[in-house]
Amino acid sequence: MSALLDSLLGERAAPAALAGVRDAAIAALRDRGLPGPRDEAWKYTSLRALEQRRYVDGDCGARTRPVDVAFLPGPFAARLVFVNGLHREDLSAAGAVTGLAIERLGSRPDELAALLRSPPPADAFGELNAALALDGVRVRVAAGARIEAPVQIVHVGAPADGDVAWSLRVQVELGAGAQLRLVEHHVGSASNANLASIVTAYRLGAGARLELVQLQDAADGGTLVRRSDAMLEAEAALDLHTIEVGAQLARHDLVVGLAGRGARFRSRGVFALHGRQHVDTRLAVTHLARDTACDIAWRGVADQRSRGVFHGAITVAAGADGADAQLANKNLLLSAQAEIDTQPVLEIHADEVKAAHGATVGQLDERALFYLRSRGLPLDLARRVLVAAFCGAVLDGLEPALRAHVDALLAARLPQAEALA
Repeated sequence: MSALLDSLLGERAAPAALAGVRDAAIAALRDRGLPGPRDEAWKYTSLRALEQRRYVDGDCGARTRPVDVAFLPGPFAARLVFVNGLHREDLSAAGAVTGLAIERLGSRPDELAALLRSPPPADAFGELNAALALDGVRVRVAAGARIEAPVQIVHVGAPADGDVAWSLRVQVELGAGAQLRLVEHHVGSASNANLASIVTAYRLGAGARLELVQLQDAADGGTLVRRSDAMLEAEAALDLHTIEVGAQLARHDLVVGLAGRGARFRSRGVFALHGRQHVDTRLAVTHLARDTACDIAWRGVADQRSRGVFHGAITVAAGADGADAQLANKNLLLSAQAEIDTQPVLEIHADEVKAAHGATVGQLDERALFYLRSRGLPLDLARRVLVAAFCGAVLDGLEPALRAHVDALLAARLPQAEALA
C-alpha cells in the first residue's frame, strides 16, 4: 500500500496555491488508505491488483502529445478536451454562446484550490482527486438561458513513458430555469493502464433542466474512478443516460439529492462487459423534499470472466411526502464464468410515498432464440440481436446522431453470447 501511495503522491510539481489542499489530502489519504474488503461500499470490488501498480506523473507530455481518438459527432456549443487531466487548447473548440460561461482553472490555481475544497464528502478517492488535480473546469449557464447545442467534455487517457495517474475536477452550474445538454466522453488513446480520478458536481437551480450523457469507453487496460454529485432545487429535472463499455476497472459513484419540491431525476444506464473487465456502479438517490420523483432503469450484460456490480439505493427522507421512487435493474449473464452482483435498496422515512424496486439476473430467453432461428437467423446472430435489443431498451431519448454512435459502439463491443455450461 505505501509503495503505491508513494508512486501516486511522491515528488509531483504543483502551484503554491494548491499546496495546502494537496498536503491536507495527502495526509488524509495516507491515514485512511485505500478501501479494503471490510469496507461495505467496496465489498464486490477488490483493489488488490491496483495496489501492486506504480504510476508516474500525469503531466508526462500530456499538453503536447498527439492523441488518436474519435470525437463524438457535432454540432456542439463547446468541446473541452482534457488529456491525462490537462486541458488541450489545440483539441478544444468553443464559440461565444449567450448565457454560457466556461472557466478553465488550470491557469487559475486559487480558484482551482477553492473548487477542490468543496464537497463531495471525503473518501479515499476524493482525497486522491484533490491531491493529484492540476486542472479543472467550471461550466455555468445563466438563469433562463437555453443552450441549444450540447457541450462536450472529453476525457482522454493517453499513453506515456509509463502508466500515469491523473485527476480532474469539474463543476456544472445551471441557474434558475436554465437548460443544457451535456455529453461527457471518456475515451482511451491506444492501450494504456492509466489511473484516472474525476469528480464532477452538478448544481441545478429552480426549474433548471439538464440532459446529461456519460459515455465511458476508456482504454481497455485503464482504471477509471468517478464521482458524480448532483443537487436539484425545486422543479429542476436531471435526465441521465450512462453507457459503460470501457476500462479494465471502472468505479462510478453517482449521488443525487432531490432538495427542492417537485425535483425530478430520470436515469437510464447500461454496461456491456467482456474479458476480465470489472465495472462497479453505486447509485444513491435521496428524496429531501415533497413531491419529488426518480425513475431509474439500468441494464447489464457480462460474458467471459467479466464482472458487473450495481448498487441502487433510494432514500425517502422524513418530510418528503408525495415522493415517487422507481428502480429496476435487469441483467444478462452470457458465460458460466461471468458474474453480476446487484443490490436494490429502498429506505422510506415518510408517509404517502409511492415506491418500487427490483432486480433480476438471468440468461437469454431460449424461446426468443428459437423464434429468431425459426426465421432463418444463425444462432450467433440471433444471440447478438437479442443482446442488442436488451441494451437498447434503455437508450430511448438520446439525440439521433448520438444514438447512432452509441448503437455502433455497442454493436462493436457487445459481448459474444456462448452456450452456458
